[in-house]
Amino acid sequence: MAMPQNSTRENGFCFAQPLDFSCPSPRPGEAGRPFSAAGGRGGRSTPLSNGTAPSGAPSPSGSCAEPLCTPTPAEEETPFREGVKYVSAEGEELACGWGGFTPGCLQLCNTSKGVLFFLCVASFLQGMTVNGFINTVITSIERRFDLRSYQSGLIASSYDIAACVCLTFVSYFGGNGHKPRWLGWGVLVMGLGSLLFALPHFTTGHYEARSAAQLGVCGGNQSLPCSQAASSLSGYRFVFMLGQFLHGMGATPLYTLGVTYLDENVKTNYSPVYIAVFYTAAILGPAAGYLVGGMFLNIYTEIGREIDIAPENTLWVGAWWIGFLGAGAASLLISIPILGYPQRLPGSQRYIVMRVSEAHQLKDGSHKKASDPDFGKTVKDLPRSVLLLLKNPTFIFLCLAGATEATLIAGMSTFGPKFLESQFSLSASEAATFFGYLVVPAGGGGTFLGGFLVNKFKLRCSGIIKLCLLCTVSSLLAIFIFFIHCPNMPMAGVTQMYNGSALPGGHLNLTAACNAQCGCLQETYSPVCGTDGIMYYSPCHAGCRRVSENLRNGKKVYHECSCVDKALLPGSGKAEAGKCTSSCAKKPLLLCFMFVVILFTFLSSIPALTATLRCVSDRQRSFALGIQWIVVRTLGGIPGPIAFGSMIDKSCLLWQDQCGEQGSCYVYQNSAMSRYTLVAGLVYKVLGTTFFIVACSLYKPPAPESAPGSSDASENGTSDLQEHKPSLPAEEDL
Repeated sequence: MAMPQNSTRENGFCFAQPLDFSCPSPRPGEAGRPFSAAGGRGGRSTPLSNGTAPSGAPSPSGSCAEPLCTPTPAEEETPFREGVKYVSAEGEELACGWGGFTPGCLQLCNTSKGVLFFLCVASFLQGMTVNGFINTVITSIERRFDLRSYQSGLIASSYDIAACVCLTFVSYFGGNGHKPRWLGWGVLVMGLGSLLFALPHFTTGHYEARSAAQLGVCGGNQSLPCSQAASSLSGYRFVFMLGQFLHGMGATPLYTLGVTYLDENVKTNYSPVYIAVFYTAAILGPAAGYLVGGMFLNIYTEIGREIDIAPENTLWVGAWWIGFLGAGAASLLISIPILGYPQRLPGSQRYIVMRVSEAHQLKDGSHKKASDPDFGKTVKDLPRSVLLLLKNPTFIFLCLAGATEATLIAGMSTFGPKFLESQFSLSASEAATFFGYLVVPAGGGGTFLGGFLVNKFKLRCSGIIKLCLLCTVSSLLAIFIFFIHCPNMPMAGVTQMYNGSALPGGHLNLTAACNAQCGCLQETYSPVCGTDGIMYYSPCHAGCRRVSENLRNGKKVYHECSCVDKALLPGSGKAEAGKCTSSCAKKPLLLCFMFVVILFTFLSSIPALTATLRCVSDRQRSFALGIQWIVVRTLGGIPGPIAFGSMIDKSCLLWQDQCGEQGSCYVYQNSAMSRYTLVAGLVYKVLGTTFFIVACSLYKPPAPESAPGSSDASENGTSDLQEHKPSLPAEEDL
């Protein structure tokens, strides 16, 4: 692969002849000829190799054994300047294996594609467990272990708390250490967390649900007194919190060290594609978690025991624990090959030599401190590392923009199924499955497409930030779709009176003449749909006195329902378990624009991550990602669901009554929910747009002459030396 000539000597490059990376057979006495790395006769020589002897045939591990050029005696006197770093690889073990066990068959996986595969599996398992299974089964866990909503909220937050605690330590020391070992041990800890999360199922007694034959039917309500209903199972929340804490600890290296390990071992212009594939797997994980988790919830938690209640019943507890067992075992297995990878892949030395710095240039020149090979290896450099990042305005505003996007993503993933459930009158499992189908193409496709666009157009840092800005503005415009909403399905006593008239003053009134003698309890919420198209709070509130043993479409049918209008249809006075089906005409339009919002939100994720990696010094990349994740989780991931949840709760029409205490919301007002979602989305999208504009305007790239062997940073945006686009600055001047 011949490279164009350069007549200048900037940064110690001497191109007297075209550069050749093809590694021909070495002539006698010339193998491993060193550069003078420090300048002067007394300079220390560092061979440009990856620690392997050159061979006659080109190979990944020997592609850099030959020097780029032969310095003349006069040129040996010239010291190297800043711009390109030469890293010694002498004595470094680059074989894949565990200790002394490095069989030849394993070396087939000792490539960037092999690493990408195993990291994708790990990120898929992490996303499926933490963002998929947890969100899907949290209701079942609340029901099984008598947990309040705030207690389940603490369980979910334990992941982010653990990540915030560990990020600084892991990203700082792991960034300068053996990254695959940190990654492998992290995945192993994550697997142990999943197994621990499933443990309470095996240490508690059998779950006993009351018979559904008479429960909820007029005159057949039975409810335990509140004093008897209380149990000691809520103490298991600490086990769940510990499991989530281990999830957070184990996943910390994955999205900091994993990203930088990929970035360091591939060409600069291929890096966004590799990272996009990695993050696409992480996006597909939650989608699979929603789908698989919803499937497991249709299996009764006590496998093998017969029960006469259906999944639609509020007393049903699905097999929430199966997914965690499978994900935990898979994580333990996948950690083994990751632990076997070397600190740097064979052949990656050439990418380090060819890499051009795009780090933001500070006015006081303090960014040059991070170029010191010994910088960041001790704890005393930690404050200076933090200070360098805080003085980088582009990095700071990219972090803030990431926090606003993370707030939307966290709120969307937590309350997206609930939004669909309310707007389209779906069951919880149907909404989770529906949302999974929506996220797979929009989230996964947007993530991959973002990395593809960066690579396709060879964007440099400033161009990447502009792409992020374009995506944010596009999703900002699409979010106005939340002006549209589907009307609530009519529900007797909640959205209208039993006779069809409006509720006076909006106050609930679940009692009517048709069910006054039934003694219905508000604690028993089990919605049914009457043949008159109206929903009722429970079979009892519909005045139903008998339940059919025959199922219709897998659902129980109730008969002799005194509140159901018999005049509409002959043979009516019946009700079917579950909600009435919505026939909202705006459903396709709403789903289409929700797809667009999710697509453009995820489309900016990989470009924003790539811009973060490029606007800081090479030695600070892992640490910068760690700091960014802390900011994103502290300002976005943790408060995001809380902010969205508090706004959505304002639209609640019917609250759960737990022994006189307010529980979760049963029924939302769709118009208010859409309005509050629109307000929250607009606020965070406007903030994100502002932060990207400021980051782009404050970014100060290196001067073109400080980027040897690169194309003009401000013109065509090429990010690497490429044989098909020779456009070196010196060549353009000739």
